[in-house]
Amino acid sequence: MTRGLRLSVALVVAFVVVVAAILLAGRSGPDPAAGTQTADPAATAARADSHRLSTAPAGGVTFVEFLDFECEACRSVYPAIEQLRAEYGDRVSFVVRYFPLPGHFNAERAARAVEAAAQQGRFEQMYQRMYETQTEWGEQRTPKDEVFRGFAADLGLDLAAFDAAYTAPATLDRINADVADGETLGVQGTPTFFLDGQRLDPTSYQDLTDALDAALR
Repeated sequence: MTRGLRLSVALVVAFVVVVAAILLAGRSGPDPAAGTQTADPAATAARADSHRLSTAPAGGVTFVEFLDFECEACRSVYPAIEQLRAEYGDRVSFVVRYFPLPGHFNAERAARAVEAAAQQGRFEQMYQRMYETQTEWGEQRTPKDEVFRGFAADLGLDLAAFDAAYTAPATLDRINADVADGETLGVQGTPTFFLDGQRLDPTSYQDLTDALDAALR
């Protein structure tokens, strides 16, 4: 049985619909290739200090997602990314880059909460929590700082340290550095994927597995 068939039909359909919408939206704006070009796109897509959900042995490949935790498309694709991690996590480095969009009121706050959790070694747990709860706090025009602090408490974080990191200028600087790299690479929306520095424009889950398989050969 192929990898695609092992996924639920609902997941495959959701992925196709979401990615098609992303691609359609992207085509209506400026050409992504018009972004500032970089001499080493692979190094820009995944910095040494970028957050990794898995790290492949030397010689592996690197899959990067620029994401926004309030982005509904990112949330819809999240189960597919988790499936990719389950299948390829021992051979592929999965890298997460922040790219909160200005139109999402709590996106930057969510990114700061995830970064604050990362400073206590709980990046992955807060990353997952944001997507699992997005329908509770997303698409709202009121600050959700206390909601995110509640997530930190649920994860057993040192809340004084979390609060300090959440409001620290260095935390926002860290997020903005990811955004700057994304803009250099021509990222205009989320989710946007790169494989070893090359942008992917998948229209199905199979497109992603095919790209990973080809890179691993």
